[in-house]
Amino acid sequence: MAQSALVDMVHSTPGNPGMDEAGPCFDVAVTDIDKLVQLTLQVEPDLVVIGPEAPLAAGLADVLRARGFDVFGPSAQAAQLESSKAFSKARMKEYGVPTAAYGEFTDPVLAKSYLRTLEAPYVLKADGLAAGKGVVIAPTLEEADAEIDEMLSGKFGDASATLVIEEFMHGEEASIFVITDGTGAVYLPAAQDHKRAGDGDTGPNTGGMGAYAPAPVVTDEILSRVKKQIVQPMLKGMKRDGMPYQGVLYVGIMVTADGPKVVEFNARFGDPECQVLMKGLAGDIVPAILGAATGGLEGNEEAFEALLELDRFEPTATIVLATEGYPGSYAKGSLIRGVKAANELPGVTVFHAGTDVDESGALIANGGRVLNVTASGDTLKQAVDRAYAGVDAIDWPEGFCRRDIGWRALGETE
Repeated sequence: MAQSALVDMVHSTPGNPGMDEAGPCFDVAVTDIDKLVQLTLQVEPDLVVIGPEAPLAAGLADVLRARGFDVFGPSAQAAQLESSKAFSKARMKEYGVPTAAYGEFTDPVLAKSYLRTLEAPYVLKADGLAAGKGVVIAPTLEEADAEIDEMLSGKFGDASATLVIEEFMHGEEASIFVITDGTGAVYLPAAQDHKRAGDGDTGPNTGGMGAYAPAPVVTDEILSRVKKQIVQPMLKGMKRDGMPYQGVLYVGIMVTADGPKVVEFNARFGDPECQVLMKGLAGDIVPAILGAATGGLEGNEEAFEALLELDRFEPTATIVLATEGYPGSYAKGSLIRGVKAANELPGVTVFHAGTDVDESGALIANGGRVLNVTASGDTLKQAVDRAYAGVDAIDWPEGFCRRDIGWRALGETE
């Protein structure tokens, strides 16, 4: 956004050392709605972009719109597509959107009974927000039973007070991003995330260990079906029910033998898919974001797509460098060197996530997922190779990454 000719200044909160280079950062937590409103009144921005899911679920967009600000991000009611799995599944069922069969439970006995109507593996989801970690795929009935007890006993706090159990869908996942004002829709290139912590899609689920775009699994035919069978019915139904969706709708799909089906919706740009989209885009994303916030996308989609220069989108890959122990417990404060050297490599941009600086001004780790080493290239293979060259330029012994990002697409093209 800072690169846009329309933008004079980007203010961020709480930000990090990387974002600080694009404009001033403020120390206000994303969940402190009152202070966020005060900050917005102080800065008086022309456009407010709400990145994370927590303030959307808490109604920040509603409060700021009521104050007269143009806001990119859905209302709390519409954001339930992410903040409540049960709400999301109910909307899909009502609007006839293809997704996995499911049940919604608060009673472990009923949940276990429903499990026995399904075949392994078993998909269990905390109903509420759990920072991308609330989904468990249990390979056996015994493990699924144990997971039901843990979730309904507070494994994810209030987020798992209600549990959604789904049938397992076979296929390949992809992420599709729709910028919408509630009626009109502009589609960004499809991406593919890598959720498991280890190579070969092994280990626990994480918030995402890397991504690439465009994802070849989303063919023109698949995208057409996503538009007609998923996005259009969702937008039409949400608007009809008095909760029009404004912002970016993240559509996580499974490309099955029966076509695309919804895995989940998010009310924001996914992480780490957002990084590959922003790096790969040749054009300006701000007009489409502003159009979603203020209206006017419907009927003008081609003009906004032209400004995005989607035909010039470069193949891009991002590698997440995470702290050892993630997504479980991990230490903070370890020293990171070499980010500047990585940024100087051809095609490489290192996006900061969980970073901070110590008293001496040195860069340190301050989270689970810490850096997104991102690179574009003429081909996806070149992009992946460049991204790993960036990873190798960074000196951070306490960090780890997957070494197989992009394997599905590269396996198909090699």
